[in-house]
Amino acid sequence: MSNKTIRIGCDNLFFDIGEASPPFIIAELSGNHSQDYALAEQMVREAAKAGAHAIKLQTYTAESMTLDVDSGDFVINEADSLWAGEQLFTLYKKAATPYEWHAKLFSLANSLGMLAFSSPFDEDAVDFLANLDVPCYKIASFELTDLPLIKKVAEQNKPMIMSTGMATISEIEEAVNTAKNAGCEDIILLKCTSTYPAQPINTNLLTINHMREAFNCQVGLSDHTSGIGVSVASVAFKASVIEKHFVLSRAAGGVDAAFSLEPHELSSLVVETERAWQSLGCVTYGGSAAEEKSKQYRRSIYICQDIKAGEIVSRSHVKVVRPAFGLAPKHLETVLGSTAKVDMPKGTALNWSKLVLKD
Repeated sequence: MSNKTIRIGCDNLFFDIGEASPPFIIAELSGNHSQDYALAEQMVREAAKAGAHAIKLQTYTAESMTLDVDSGDFVINEADSLWAGEQLFTLYKKAATPYEWHAKLFSLANSLGMLAFSSPFDEDAVDFLANLDVPCYKIASFELTDLPLIKKVAEQNKPMIMSTGMATISEIEEAVNTAKNAGCEDIILLKCTSTYPAQPINTNLLTINHMREAFNCQVGLSDHTSGIGVSVASVAFKASVIEKHFVLSRAAGGVDAAFSLEPHELSSLVVETERAWQSLGCVTYGGSAAEEKSKQYRRSIYICQDIKAGEIVSRSHVKVVRPAFGLAPKHLETVLGSTAKVDMPKGTALNWSKLVLKD
């Protein structure tokens, strides 16, 4: 495996992921469709209008995620959680994307120029997605330590995107090695902070570069912060993939609505991350070709008071001003005390041919 460009696609729809391409933007539908198919379909259409390159679903059932138990282990106890007090089974039941929607939503996304794939949360979900011939698979942060699941996904011979929230470097190494040993070489890791919403102060974007060097692969960001600032900043660290949760309206609700982007924000994300990517360029000094014409507006030495041939040039005769058609300002001391060789009216750009230099 190397930090190479990875091509993801299906049929005639492909995207290259790597430094030579703008960040690959994924709109995560999660459970924000509130199990309303018409709403889910509208979300796909709006994601396409916003310019997203892909939509992502989550493939699970409440039964495949957890147990239908009311005891403390199976209830969210954190008071600051968006889902405080929720029973896990109930939460997953209302957030799950019905399996019968997948093919229709995938087909719609493809028809609108987007890729579509999903995060499987158990091995049966992998088989289900394989039958739909998804272009790639996503491993969620909480499943990164489920090595049997990673092995099953890797055996599908498709690119894998793996979120790394909470994971130690050794846990990431185990996941990557498991995928590689099962035959997957096209691996993309996503820096992720597994709090909902996440705070910028806990995002630690500097990890992106370290992760790329440590695992020699493409690295992006799964961003749970509010807004687009953190995602745009990640492009400076060459994040090649950016995943954000998506909702039509935060005010209308949805299980992840609080930290999801609305359509106009997703559109801004697409535009601004591409601008950030374009701005990276390479190490350059001396100005770009586009700046060449601007050099004429630097300063230079001009005659600011008429002077006759034979007169000594004093400070009252010359001034450093824009534009730059005269001698460079660094020659001012040499010019002072020299003799005018010709008459020079105010506004003359000074050059050496018009002067007799002092000994």
